Amino acid sequence: MAEKKRFLLRIDPKSYDAVEKWANDEFRSVNAQIELIIKKALKDAGRLGKSQLPGDKQE
Repeated sequence: MAEKKRFLLRIDPKSYDAVEKWANDEFRSVNAQIELIIKKALKDAGRLGKSQLPGDKQE
C-alpha cells in the first residue's frame, strides 16, 4: 500500500459534526469520509487529469 501524506486540518465544530454524521451514516471513519469528499471534488473539478488517484475504483 502506498504511503499517505499526513497533515493537520483545522475545521469548525459545526462542519466537523456534519462530516462525522455523514461518515457514520456511510460506515466510514471521518478521515475516510474527508478523503472521499476531496477525491470527488478533484474529479468533478477536472483536477485529476487522465490518471486516477491511487485507491480509486474504475467506473
